[in-house]
Amino acid sequence: MASLAVFSTFRGPEIPKLEALLFPSKSSNSPITLSYPLRSRQKITRIYASISSPGVRTSPDDLVASILSRVTKTDRGVLLTQEGHKEVAEVAQQLQKYCVDKPVKCPLIFGEWDVLYCSVPTSPGGGYRSAIGRLVFKTNEMIQVVEAPDTVNNMVSFSAFGFLDGEVSLKGKLRVLDDKWIQVVFEPPELKVGALDFKYGGESEVKLEITYVDEKIRLGKGSRGSLFVFQRRK
Repeated sequence: MASLAVFSTFRGPEIPKLEALLFPSKSSNSPITLSYPLRSRQKITRIYASISSPGVRTSPDDLVASILSRVTKTDRGVLLTQEGHKEVAEVAQQLQKYCVDKPVKCPLIFGEWDVLYCSVPTSPGGGYRSAIGRLVFKTNEMIQVVEAPDTVNNMVSFSAFGFLDGEVSLKGKLRVLDDKWIQVVFEPPELKVGALDFKYGGESEVKLEITYVDEKIRLGKGSRGSLFVFQRRK
């Protein structure tokens, strides 16, 4: 269950003032249409020529829409093929170019997030998300909440055997390592199934790099290279 910690989200330290989020201006990939009228005695005929602008970069909004379309409804990456994972990684790498300079100090990291994707699909959720675990436990929600100044809460809700609802949660403390990396130390996981409510196991910790964040999504990369995509709930 320690691997549940891998999808940790984090909150940076209290920020005395909000930093401006500067993104490159949005570029358009739409072709440029030129219209040339040819005059005749009876009517005007128009000839249309389409010229695509060379070297136009895809905008952050387009990349965000692209990565969301690739990871939504994939059971957090389980249903993706190897080629599908490769495409997600390529879009994430392009988005990384638009990340703010010091993402750990960006107020947008705070909030409630859905865990939409992990490049190692069995990583978030631990044994509950393994091939055998998924036969018994159907994941309903996987949420991460980052609260100021340094609290991270991970929660996985599930149905066991199709009728028994349960929840596993982790509470952790965040520590900023540098402008992009954070470390979260988690308390032992808490399991709730029916009337049962107990903690088990020991502490766990995870290091995560914030590679992109905006009003819609957040991307993170674990110390072992796992890619995570989070979508904002609120």
